[in-house]
Amino acid sequence: MNIFARPEKVAVASLLKACDLPTEDLDQQNFEHFFGFLSNHSLVGAVGLEPYGEVALLRSLAVSPSMRGKGCGKALIQRAQARARQSGITQLFLLTSTAKPFFEGLGFQTTPRETAPPAIRATREFASICPDSATFMVKRLQP
Repeated sequence: MNIFARPEKVAVASLLKACDLPTEDLDQQNFEHFFGFLSNHSLVGAVGLEPYGEVALLRSLAVSPSMRGKGCGKALIQRAQARARQSGITQLFLLTSTAKPFFEGLGFQTTPRETAPPAIRATREFASICPDSATFMVKRLQP
């Protein structure tokens, strides 16, 4: 198993679609801060960061059903957090409709949507793609 930066857009989009996650706002610029997880030469996991100064949106965590429960998602989040810390990001935000317990286990806490920083509110994922029913979460990162 291998985590790497900047996976191919086509492969990530295919994985996201297979996991019923949105792809309409992905562009090549997003992939500068994406990580992929390979197993047997296949992309089985991906996650991205959208940095905005000291805050970032953690987005599009997708793990192939055959790899769930094996540490792939956790490893991807840890890599994204490490990159965020290196970049001076102090808070990671995310929206989830299905994985609240998973993210709570990694130290994320539910927070009201109205507390979102302006940069996070302005993202397409926050403003229009994720439903209002999605859980909004935050994790404060230690330097």
